[in-house]
Amino acid sequence: MTALVIAEHDHASLQAGTLHTITAARACADDVHVLVAGRDCAGAAQQAAHLAGVAKVLVADAPVLADQLAEDVAEQAIALAEEGRYTHVLAPASAWGKSLLPRVAARLGAGQLSEVTKVIASDIFERPIYAGNAVATVQSLDTVKVLTVRAVNFDPVVSTSGDVAEVQAIEAVAGFGKTVLLSRERIASERPELASARVVVAGGRGLGSAENFRLLEPLADALDAALGASRAAVDAGFVANDLQVGQTGKIVAPDLYLAIGISGAIQHLAGMTGSRVIVAINKDAEAPIFGVADYGIVGDLFEVVPQLLAALREAQRGQAA
Repeated sequence: MTALVIAEHDHASLQAGTLHTITAARACADDVHVLVAGRDCAGAAQQAAHLAGVAKVLVADAPVLADQLAEDVAEQAIALAEEGRYTHVLAPASAWGKSLLPRVAARLGAGQLSEVTKVIASDIFERPIYAGNAVATVQSLDTVKVLTVRAVNFDPVVSTSGDVAEVQAIEAVAGFGKTVLLSRERIASERPELASARVVVAGGRGLGSAENFRLLEPLADALDAALGASRAAVDAGFVANDLQVGQTGKIVAPDLYLAIGISGAIQHLAGMTGSRVIVAINKDAEAPIFGVADYGIVGDLFEVVPQLLAALREAQRGQAA
């Protein structure tokens, strides 16, 4: 059995979710091939070639793939999968992967398995249902198994100093031809990327305004943490939607998750209950967030957060001395 991982990358390097997806692929099949589709993407291809467990890297380098539109990359993946040499096709369960793989599955006549969290056997997988309140064990009877992988549930594959995988240039397909990228807006941040951060400081509607949400920034900086938010905070316009954590946002599983002013709606819990340690700060002692928190502080966040920040800085000064 051979699995094909469709790499998410920026042409120069692989996105973190791809490293986790390769780990899942190794649990599915004996051999793992990685498709790097883009333009001037030799850097990403070389990184993939040095990853443990990767047997071959297929590079489709062409102008039509420069923007990595899901429609165009899907055409490339379908052309490979239709050759019959792959038993599994995988991609990260990112916004990009979720747009890409349904197109591949439909063309292959396969039922896609979304947000896979565990590989039990080559054809048996676990995935969350009912907003993460239950886990379904599903078996795929399709000739080609098509699945998106929830990255936080798999360890990232590591680079190896041993054998390097073969890098093979392949002919790029013509592309979908009906979609054109008009613009792309990138939000620059010096903080860690939310989906892969070790520490996340998240705020909710309890902060009251976009100006008050900035109260969390010094705390996030002191912890070298990513900023996150509940859907209520995003809908209220406190922060951009790329910070949303939850069922309809990003799924995170950091070592430490601070939920500040977040009541704990089921949709939010679905995106963060995989965190190793959860700390909640809320003035409502009956807030659902305390039901999943390892540590809880019942109090006014506008008093507690400055106190927490002061204590943290004092501890950091003590360590530096």
